[in-house]
Amino acid sequence: MRNLSARFCKSIIVLLGCIVVCVNVHAQNWDINTLKSINPDNPSSKVWRTTSSSAYVFGFGVPVGLLVAGELSNNKETKLKAYEVAGSVIIATVITQGLKPIIRRDRPFGKYPNDVHPYKETDDHKSMPSGHTSLAFSTAASLAITYKKWYITVPAYVWATGVGYSRLYLGAHYPTDVIAGAAVGIGSAYLSHWLNKKLFRKK
Repeated sequence: MRNLSARFCKSIIVLLGCIVVCVNVHAQNWDINTLKSINPDNPSSKVWRTTSSSAYVFGFGVPVGLLVAGELSNNKETKLKAYEVAGSVIIATVITQGLKPIIRRDRPFGKYPNDVHPYKETDDHKSMPSGHTSLAFSTAASLAITYKKWYITVPAYVWATGVGYSRLYLGAHYPTDVIAGAAVGIGSAYLSHWLNKKLFRKK
């Protein structure tokens, strides 16, 4: 278990390191140009603001809902799925919040005040990785892994992608922040799945 956790953490760090180096050396123009093409002068759409906020609503609401449903129906399998989704969300949150102060990347509207128009400004250095995106993709990937049904997987990933797009529309993140957040989220879901099998599904 320790070896897998260590490999997972190293993989995430290497991935983010590559993204950061790529951004600083080669891809900064692509990053900001892509963001500018998505972020409007007045990002006031209620649809994208609601989509962005839904990351926390569903990210924490889905595992709680599954756990309540499992308790009410006395369904052990549903409760195990709730633990797995919850684990994915917790792992993604811990990794994301741990990496932000290490990477310390400025928000795009801080570096490009004349080019990026945020819906709401925050004075911090916590642009990478995107927390909303990592939360959304950890939820979506965990649901896809646990249920393995297209009618759950497809809407879940469409929603998670929408959350990532909303962070660009609102001017809160660069595209590479969103990509990194998605990577952390998906990786967290697979790690939670592995841990769930080891801890709760032993015969």
